[in-house]
Amino acid sequence: MTERYIGLMSGTSRDGVDAVLTEMMEIGRLHVVDHCQLGYPDDLAQELATAATTETLRYEQLGTLDARLGILFADAVQSLLNQTGFAPAAIRAIGSHGQTVHHAPGCEPAFTWQIGDPFRIAEATGIDTVAQFRPRDIAAGGEGAPLACGFHSAQFGTPDESRAILNLGGIANVTWLQSGHPVVGFDCGPANTLMDEWNRRHHRTPFDRDGAWARSGTPDSKLLERLLEDPFFHRPPPKSTGPEYFSPAWLRTYAGDALDTARPEDIQATLAELTVEGVRRALAAVSAAPPDRLLVCGGGAHNEYLMKRLARALPDTRVETTERYGIPPQQVEGAAFAWLAARTLAGEPGNLPEVTGARGPRILGCIIPGRQWSTPTNQG
Repeated sequence: MTERYIGLMSGTSRDGVDAVLTEMMEIGRLHVVDHCQLGYPDDLAQELATAATTETLRYEQLGTLDARLGILFADAVQSLLNQTGFAPAAIRAIGSHGQTVHHAPGCEPAFTWQIGDPFRIAEATGIDTVAQFRPRDIAAGGEGAPLACGFHSAQFGTPDESRAILNLGGIANVTWLQSGHPVVGFDCGPANTLMDEWNRRHHRTPFDRDGAWARSGTPDSKLLERLLEDPFFHRPPPKSTGPEYFSPAWLRTYAGDALDTARPEDIQATLAELTVEGVRRALAAVSAAPPDRLLVCGGGAHNEYLMKRLARALPDTRVETTERYGIPPQQVEGAAFAWLAARTLAGEPGNLPEVTGARGPRILGCIIPGRQWSTPTNQG
């Protein structure tokens, strides 16, 4: 029997929520049926940006954000159901990643915090909802991220060649797949988060479409080297990060007066090069031999300039998007959380300890029953 799952993903770019309808196929693989994206209203996106970068926030602000996001996530599910014609009863479960407001695996004790009230999702849709995937891995001593590596391996792995899956969201993370070897995966630095912030500062657009503005500039090699001095780039995995680390304040600390004296387009070009160089160094740290193929997903896969720079930096690797392999770039991470929800309901672990550093495999997330949940009847 075909089981359908919806994955909800709102990444570190804070541009909206992707809802992905999937059908589970043979063990470990799925088929994407349809997708829709619900953008964040401008005021909500700004509040989320503030929540992710400020050191203090009132309880009321955070609670309201949590509730508003839960409602918006439920709306995304309903939009997807309307678009596809499926009734809620046709969906086995929803897997919701939530919106990360702070990820701190290096704190003592470590923690990660995602909002987007899953109880509201379950209540509004009537569909069983699995959420809060990351905290269990954190509790087991892991980084809590990246969690999509198991899905990447199941969906894109092949014995015929070595592959790396690169997600270019707000943060870049890579999954290295080589037959006969353990999966390697980790965050490797900023992807879109700094470029988007810099673009918003100078233009009235949320991102640099196709990398056109970056293309008009010239990367500053000395500034790039200063940015790459950050210890994160030199730490071995397991490691993860977020926009609360690679923030405008971080950029000011490392770039200094260059932000005021250099041409803005040159800064943008340098930030694009920072993403590319972070990826190149990450792959070189895994293996002296480059992967045969780099499959790119996430919003950055649509940045034509960034893709060309990646191809130039990796001349012995074929660089292309995941579209050719069955899932368009913007749908991969949402599909991953549909897959993780299926793992949870099947009682199967969702993390890879060799990736996150956890003490062992763990069943991830919590299950919030929808109205269809069947409870055992009282006997006697």
